[in-house]
Amino acid sequence: MMRAMVLDHTADVASNPLQFRELPPPEPGPGEILVRVSVCGVCRTDLHVIEGELPNPTLPLIPGHQAVGVVSRVGAGVTEPSAGERVGIAWLQHTCRICEFCTSGRENLCEHARFSGYHVDGGYAEYALVPAPFAYPIPPIFTDEEAAPLLCAGIIGYRALRLSGIQPGQRLGLYGFGASAHIAIQIARHWGCQVYVSSLKPDHQCLARELGAAWVGGSTDSPPDKLHSSIIFAPAGELVPQALRSLERGGTLAIAGIHMTPIPSLDYDREIFGERIIRSVTANTRQDGLDLLREAAAIPLKPRTVLFSLVEANQALQALKSGSFQGAAVLSIFA
Repeated sequence: MMRAMVLDHTADVASNPLQFRELPPPEPGPGEILVRVSVCGVCRTDLHVIEGELPNPTLPLIPGHQAVGVVSRVGAGVTEPSAGERVGIAWLQHTCRICEFCTSGRENLCEHARFSGYHVDGGYAEYALVPAPFAYPIPPIFTDEEAAPLLCAGIIGYRALRLSGIQPGQRLGLYGFGASAHIAIQIARHWGCQVYVSSLKPDHQCLARELGAAWVGGSTDSPPDKLHSSIIFAPAGELVPQALRSLERGGTLAIAGIHMTPIPSLDYDREIFGERIIRSVTANTRQDGLDLLREAAAIPLKPRTVLFSLVEANQALQALKSGSFQGAAVLSIFA
């Protein structure tokens, strides 16, 4: 039997919707690997799934898509990774591989994609399955706890940086300073960018300064300089007009969240004109993950983590929702 935290129905995390269960461990099918999970990051996307803001999760469900562990068994046809290797399980779990998106390097847009901890069981458990091609080798420089937030917060932050078009030496704005932003700033600083951070929480503002932000303000403060690119990590649609007004002409605003509250109407002259660009960030490709892990190891990145036990998953989600910690929350499965 394996221990797991299970969602039977979507609900506000304040009601402790995840229930502790002991279940039979899953069996790896053809092309799959069974991972004995040691840690799993707690992501805002988990919050959106559990509270019903993302539609039609597969219930009952084991959430989690930032799992790190060791391959326990492999299914038929799997040649790598092999038993005993350390791997990570991320959000993207399956694509059709034959549609126009999959065949043009845009598998993140596949309409038949399946996602860990949403369509299939994820990493809030002692064991989890993943198709072998979707498992990530973890660079040895990172502990399991450090690696966990890289598998979504890191990958999405990295893709958002790329899609924002930011270049070395330019000014980058970050709106919201949670798990993903605290990794993105480290990459941007490594690229030689000046980073301007707007955040609601004083503790998050302190971490931004510690990580080298050129300017830090509140969530409604305007940066003192025009920005070449910006990323909104907070799921707050009301930030979009403000972020657009702060962009330099020709700048790009990347919206990194999988869910966002409604965006207010935009004033064309103030917020769009001047060839400003708005683009969303939708999941990630496997290449994004491989590139992020390689660059993260080379820098090396230092994720800030707060550890919870598996049975404290509800409390970890509540703390994430309230923004009561810096960096990323991680569940220790065997603690």
